[in-house]
Parts: sequence; structure tokens; C-alpha cells
Amino acid sequence: MSFLDSLENNLKALESRDEADPAALARQQAERMGDRERARLTAPHAEALRSSPFVGQLLSACRQMGHPSRTLVRPTWLDSTLRLDARDRRLEFQPGPSGILAVFFEGGVETGIETVDLSGGAKSFAERLLRGFVKPE
Repeated sequence: MSFLDSLENNLKALESRDEADPAALARQQAERMGDRERARLTAPHAEALRSSPFVGQLLSACRQMGHPSRTLVRPTWLDSTLRLDARDRRLEFQPGPSGILAVFFEGGVETGIETVDLSGGAKSFAERLLRGFVKPE
């Protein structure tokens, strides 16, 4: 038997031993169950974000406020997350098990997190995203 054949056999033996480890299998199963439960709890909030008039109001406010300063706000849906990019700033609406979070970034660094109420306040999020680009009236 050559060295490479021996090495391959040893690697296969190690892999099969890891697969047969009951503790590792239990951890993997618990992880999968946790992910499934998190997805189940997040789904209603994600659907509410996608179907609410809040998103349309937010995009309209961003367009109106960004136009005078020539700031383009680019919306992007990443799975259930809504991302708004404006120059070096970013605002992400991330659905989670406990609700929807608004996460603010500037220059790639997280600057704030808060909970979102989809019943109103779209204009205030647009103002905070575009703050500094839009001249005060």
C-alpha cells in the first residue's frame, strides 16, 4: 500500500468516526432544530415587512429627500432583509424572532440599532439615513 492510499484510508476512518460520534450528532440536530424554530418565529415579521405600506412610504421619502442633494438610495432585498444604500451609509431592516430591527451603518461600521414599528415613522428613518446629505429647510 502506498503512502497516499494509507493517508486516504486514515482520513476516511477519522471522518466516519466523527459521523458516528453521538455527541456531535446531537449537537448538529439541536442546531438544526434551533435554526428551524428561529425561522418559524421570524417568518411572520418578514412577511409583514414585505407586504406593509411602510416600505413604499420609506422609499418615497428617501426619493423625495435625496433628490435635492443628488443622493441615490438603492433598495435591495436580501432574502427577508431590506437594505437601503445611500453613498457610504446603509440602513438594514432585519426581521427576527422578536420583531424587525433597523440597523444603521456608516462607512461599513454599525452605528445604531432600534426596533421598527411598521405602522408609521418611515419618514424619520429616511431622514436619519440621509442626514448630512440633505440641507435643512
